[in-house]
Amino acid sequence: MRIKFLSVFAAVALLAACETAPDESANTGSGGNVQPTSSTTATAPTGPAPGSAEDFVVNVGDRVFFDFDSSALDGEARTTLERQAFFLRKYPSTSVTIEGHCDERGTREYNLALGERRASAVKDYMVSLGIDPSRLNTISYGKERPVNPASTEQAWAENRRGVTVLN
Repeated sequence: MRIKFLSVFAAVALLAACETAPDESANTGSGGNVQPTSSTTATAPTGPAPGSAEDFVVNVGDRVFFDFDSSALDGEARTTLERQAFFLRKYPSTSVTIEGHCDERGTREYNLALGERRASAVKDYMVSLGIDPSRLNTISYGKERPVNPASTEQAWAENRRGVTVLN
């Protein structure tokens, strides 16, 4: 993902470097206004503003997923959290809230505790990557905020997550 981020950044830098100023020597003094050409009116590429919440979600990834009844981080989750840590090192004034979520199975109390363990697992890994713990808040929503309300294996897998939200 770092390669993708760096590739996009390089492409944007190249596009910005291609813009040229109007050639003043081409104005022969005919008294008319020189109309801008398409090369002088190039617009900046659209997309999320660097460092924004949208940039974080689109280019970094804001969530990791967990196995049933687990708060262990797998390899894919660790990779996502490494990208998040890179982003947070790049924007040192940014703090985040890490939300722990569960699927609908289990009691409300059990899922709140499991959600807290999931949020804490994410926070602990981020701290191990050098992020100051004072920038990382945690909260558990248990099973109270599902992204997929269905009662299927796929829905449950989508709901077992940790979400990092920029403050």
